[in-house]
Amino acid sequence: MTEGIIRKLLPVEYSVLRTFLYHAIFLPKDVTPPPFEIIEQPELQVYTRNFGAGAWDTAFCAELNGKIIGAAWVRIMDDYGHLDDETPSLAISLLPEYRGKGFGTGMLNALLAELRTHGCKAVSLSVQKENPAVRLYRRAGFQTIAERGEEFLMRCQL
Repeated sequence: MTEGIIRKLLPVEYSVLRTFLYHAIFLPKDVTPPPFEIIEQPELQVYTRNFGAGAWDTAFCAELNGKIIGAAWVRIMDDYGHLDDETPSLAISLLPEYRGKGFGTGMLNALLAELRTHGCKAVSLSVQKENPAVRLYRRAGFQTIAERGEEFLMRCQL
C-alpha cells in the first residue's frame, strides 16, 4: 500500500460516507457517471442515513496526507446484498485515483478483523460480476452464494 493509514472512521466524519457511496457505484467502461444526487434515492439512502445508530454500524477509512480517500462500512440494511437481519452488508469504495494501490485491501481487512472481535458471524455484499473488486472480495474470503443477473451475492463467514 502506498504511504497512508487505515483507521476507524470517527462519528464526526460519517458524512463522508455519502461521497464514498457515490464512488461505490460500479460503472462499466464508457458509461457516463450518474449525477451525485442519485445517492438521494431511497434504495441508496439505506447505506448512509443515520449511520452510527445501528448495532453493527462500523466504518473504516483510508487516509493519505490528511485526506480521507476511501471508506469501507457495514450495517444491517435492506440493500442489494441483504441476507438476513443478523448479517451486516458491506459497502466499500475509494476515490478513483487511489484504486489498485492496496487501500481497499487494508480497509476491508481492518473492518473484517473488527467485526470478528465483536462477535459478528458473517458479512454480505452484492457486486457486479464485471467489477474488478470481485477479486478483492474473494481474496478476503467472500464466496458467491447466489447469482442475480449481472451481480454476485457474496458472503464472508467470520
